[in-house]
Amino acid sequence: MEIKIGSRTIGFNHPTYFIADIAANHDGDLERAKMLIRLAKEAGADAAKFQHFQAPKIVSDYGFSHMNAQVSHQAKWKKSVTQVYAEASVSWKWTPLLKEECDKAGIDFFTSPYDYDSIEHVDAYIPAYKVGSGEIDWIEALEHMASKGKPVIIATGAADIGEVQRAVHAILKINKQLCVMQCNTNYTASPENYDHINLNVLKTYAAMFPEVVLGLSDHTHGNATVLGAVTLGARVIERHFTDSNDREGPDHKFALDPKDWAHMVAETRLLERALGSADKSITANEQDTQVVQRRCLRAARDIQAGEIFTREMIDVLRPATPGAVKPNEIPNVLGTKALHDLPFGKELRWTDLGA
Repeated sequence: MEIKIGSRTIGFNHPTYFIADIAANHDGDLERAKMLIRLAKEAGADAAKFQHFQAPKIVSDYGFSHMNAQVSHQAKWKKSVTQVYAEASVSWKWTPLLKEECDKAGIDFFTSPYDYDSIEHVDAYIPAYKVGSGEIDWIEALEHMASKGKPVIIATGAADIGEVQRAVHAILKINKQLCVMQCNTNYTASPENYDHINLNVLKTYAAMFPEVVLGLSDHTHGNATVLGAVTLGARVIERHFTDSNDREGPDHKFALDPKDWAHMVAETRLLERALGSADKSITANEQDTQVVQRRCLRAARDIQAGEIFTREMIDVLRPATPGAVKPNEIPNVLGTKALHDLPFGKELRWTDLGA
C-alpha cells in the first residue's frame, strides 16, 4: 500500500517520511513558529506540523476544574488545562503565513484540526490530515476528515485493538489513503516509557490492515523506537520538535532538539540502506570475500594421472579459486579418475576429472 503526500510517495518501498510536530512549541510567537519550521527542515524533517484547536471546543473547563487533581503530564502544568490550551492554540491568521513559510523552506505544512470549524479552515492548506490519538473514537469527525479525499494519518495511543479497528474501518469505508501509527501517549519523557511502546503492535496492524501504511508517533528521546519501527515496516515517523528542552511549555520536555532530530534522521537513512533487499544473494561487495573466505577441493598430495580419487586424496581449503570444485561436491568427486598429474595443493576442476 502507498499514499501520496505532496510530491512524496510513502510506502514500504520508499524512504521514511518524518513529521516534526512543533505543536505548542511556538509558545504563542509567530516568528518563533517560523524559525522552528526552518530548523525542522534543516534537521531533515519532511513536514512541520502544528495543531489547530479552539480551547472551548477541545476541553471542558467544567470537566477539568472539577477533577480532584490534574493527572499524568498535566500534573506539572502551572496553569489550568483550559488556559494552557488557550495559549497553545494556533491563530487562524497564522495559517496562511505558516503554510507560506513551509513552502519557502521546502517542507510540507501539516496541522491536526480538533473541531469541525478547524477542519474546514485548514483544508485548503494541508496535503493530508493528521489525527491525534485522542480523537480515535470520535467517528463522525474521522469520517468528516476522510471525506475530504486527502490522505489520513491517525495515531492510536491509549486505545485498544477494538477501538483501532472501528476507526480504521470507518476511514477506509470512505477513503483508502490511510496511515495507522502505533503510539504511546505518556508524555512524561520517563525512561520507563520504553517498556510500554510495544512496537510489535505494528506486526498486528500489518496483519489486520494490509491495505494501510504503517507509522509511529513517538514521545521518547532515543532512536531505538524509531529504528525498531522502521525495521518493522513503519514509513511515517512523527516526533515533537523544539529548539530547547529547557523552555517552559507543555510540549518542550519530550521533544527532540535539532541536533537529536538530525541524528535520528541520519541513523534512519543508514538503517534504510542496511535493510536493503529481501533477496539473499552474493552482493557486489562480497565478490572478493567469497573467494578468500570460502573453500574448494584441493589435492592432498601429488596425484598421478589415472589415480582414482578417495577421500584421503582431497583437502578442503581456502581460497575458493574461481572454477574449482566446491566442498558440497565431494561425494561426486569420489570414484572419479585424475585425467592428468596434479601437484600437491592444486585446486580440483571438473576438467581434471573423468569417469
